[in-house]
Amino acid sequence: MTDAVRLALIATVGTWLMTALGAAAVVFFRSPNQKVLDFMLGFSAGVMIAASFWSLLLPAIERAETTLSIPPWLVAAAGFLCGALFIWISDNIVTYVRNRLYSPRDRANSGLNGIIMLALSITLHNIPEGLVVGVAFGALHNGRLTAETVTGAATIALGIGLQNIPEGAAVSIPLRREGFSRRKSFLLGQASGLVEPAAGVIGALLVINIEPVLPFALAFAAGAMILVAVHELIPECQKNQRQQPYFATMGILLGFAVMMSLDVMLG
Repeated sequence: MTDAVRLALIATVGTWLMTALGAAAVVFFRSPNQKVLDFMLGFSAGVMIAASFWSLLLPAIERAETTLSIPPWLVAAAGFLCGALFIWISDNIVTYVRNRLYSPRDRANSGLNGIIMLALSITLHNIPEGLVVGVAFGALHNGRLTAETVTGAATIALGIGLQNIPEGAAVSIPLRREGFSRRKSFLLGQASGLVEPAAGVIGALLVINIEPVLPFALAFAAGAMILVAVHELIPECQKNQRQQPYFATMGILLGFAVMMSLDVMLG
């Protein structure tokens, strides 16, 4: 196992642990602090947006210029759009399967079944997120493993990990309300993130073994992250905008500023 793959595995184990941290809320709280969750989701969105440019798109363009005969802008644009399309297709597959297996009437009449389908949706959604982290770390092989590049990839994992915290809580807390023990609720909640380490290793291995695809893969990861941030995280963190007009927005700006500063300072 190369250093890049090992780091991808460590990073995605970390994102799974963030899911477990969110699931652990069931041990201490009946329901999480919504204000904190909104800020955390906003912060994560800001980190992911900034990382998409400085840690993914910009390196993709630079590497396409030196390694490929295709115009760099075309590689970056194609990879970016394909990454967003991949997440969109993944989400639509999850929705289709859920609707086929489970009728709206059943969802309305059975809270437990609804929670199970929610857990399944989150689990499937975590697969492309794990791939994104794996691609970021897979790009570090062949002499690219420096403190600066590792920090850039780590911040991508951090952004995804932060948004995993409320996902873990979204599974474990409803299970507790349905009568499950705290232990079982926690175990089922954290299990939704177990797919990320496997997906991360696969993403890293694909990039390492198919070197010319690296610029495309980096842009692909950027498109996936932007779609998750814009379509899911930002709308979710703004649901309570009337009560706290700028609280989640400050989280977005702070996350963006932190990620941008880290990348610029570390080169």
